[in-house]
Amino acid sequence: MLKASDIMTKEVITVRGSDTVAAAVQLMKDKSLRALIVEPRYENDPYGMVTETDIIYKVAAFGHDPKQMRVYEIMTKPCVVVNPDLGVEYVARLFAQTRIRRAPVIQGGLLGVVSISDILNKSDFVERPKPLFIEDRIEVAREEARAICKEQGDTSPACAAAWDVVEELQMAAADQRRKEQTASEDSYEDHPDEEEYRIYED
Repeated sequence: MLKASDIMTKEVITVRGSDTVAAAVQLMKDKSLRALIVEPRYENDPYGMVTETDIIYKVAAFGHDPKQMRVYEIMTKPCVVVNPDLGVEYVARLFAQTRIRRAPVIQGGLLGVVSISDILNKSDFVERPKPLFIEDRIEVAREEARAICKEQGDTSPACAAAWDVVEELQMAAADQRRKEQTASEDSYEDHPDEEEYRIYED
């Protein structure tokens, strides 16, 4: 199974939150990037991210001066992060649920950045599609819910919706288990003499 660390871009360009938006724009142009990781200010401070969309929607659209505005005024912080050992299909699902296009890969420190382009161009989902077992989907949904609630707040509608997804998956899993149990019981009634169904009493 390919992991985030297998497809991520290891060369990461960062900015400080105190940098001007103009400086961030110039860095994006020079490096042909659509987003930059914002460095933590101190130990245990979360990473942030500023994207071209942030700049267009929050600066250009309102006529703000990018030489005066600072990155911290428009960035997303904390941003959704990815563990390097996370399977590519789980990264894709995380992106789908949170509606993001890229995320820093973090384990102890910044290791790289993984994006939807990396998933499309470097992963093997076309040649080897890997459907998620429902238990795995529940665990992924839990991780997504925690990330969304951390980013947008425990009382936000997005947080509530994310936990609704977890609950729906848990209900589906319980229903699946009931069906499997019923199928097993029906099979026993149809073939009570088969060896795997025999009950031996002391």
